[in-house]
Amino acid sequence: MSLIESVSTTMRRLHCSPRTEEAYVHWIRAFIRFHHGKHPRRMGAEAVTAFLNGHAVAQRSMASTQNQALRALLFLYKRVLDLQIPRLEALERARRPEHLPSVLSRQNALTLFEHLLPPFRRIGELLYGSGVRLLEALSIRVIDVDLDRRQITVRRGKGQHDRRALLSARARDELQAQLDAVARRHKKDLATGRGEVDLPHALRAKMPGAATSLAWQHLFPASRPCTDGATRRQVLYHLHESVVQRAVHDAGRAAGLTKRATCHPLRHSFATHRLEAGTDIRTFQTLLGHKDVRTTIIYTHIVDHGSLGAISPLDR
Repeated sequence: MSLIESVSTTMRRLHCSPRTEEAYVHWIRAFIRFHHGKHPRRMGAEAVTAFLNGHAVAQRSMASTQNQALRALLFLYKRVLDLQIPRLEALERARRPEHLPSVLSRQNALTLFEHLLPPFRRIGELLYGSGVRLLEALSIRVIDVDLDRRQITVRRGKGQHDRRALLSARARDELQAQLDAVARRHKKDLATGRGEVDLPHALRAKMPGAATSLAWQHLFPASRPCTDGATRRQVLYHLHESVVQRAVHDAGRAAGLTKRATCHPLRHSFATHRLEAGTDIRTFQTLLGHKDVRTTIIYTHIVDHGSLGAISPLDR
């Protein structure tokens, strides 16, 4: 088994997400290329430091990029090679800039939705009405939607944690229409010998029939099936993030919005407007799925309590 295959096997055994696996494999390959194909077992802390410092200087990497590369290499040595790396004393850490989140007004959000067609409008309303991340919204399955209790189960969100998210009463009818559309399509797919959806490996082994059941179908399925890399079977995935991002960007331009209209500011807007409505910070932390309350507190800096939370002396 090659080194990269060992990395992938270990990550799947530990139930890491496919995106994390893709990112870690990318950085491990880059690390080996940087040192001209030398095996990581023959390298140590100095080689890791040289790669991270060299990449940061050459690519002007952001702090989050450097941290991701560092985590990938630490995973390689600790989990795959079973080796410990000493402290990286000479590592030049990139500084994380402090940016306030970009927020749309309520009217701008509604105007944006008017220029989005289904299913993109329904996805946008989930981002703004429930505060979920884009990939979390796209990963929702039929079984995760509870219209009666007006909530959504977000499975394996950031940090691999499940949580409950609000479901707007306004979005209820739209989601019911989406559920009906998924059911109709799934019925047609089953009639033609298809209808299988991708599943986590452990769930596929535990519940073999789940892949063809309506309950586990994606709420926002892709237009056509593709090959599952693990099973080599034709399965249906959810819509790709880039398709939704492009649709929201085009809708923002069509609506003539001057503020940045992309998917993540809709989540920021949910956060800011909920705080303005009086939601306490701890409840709010749970709704957003933040591990650290300090991440949540940043939204208090942009809540509208007058301009910047104070009154200008000129207005007196």
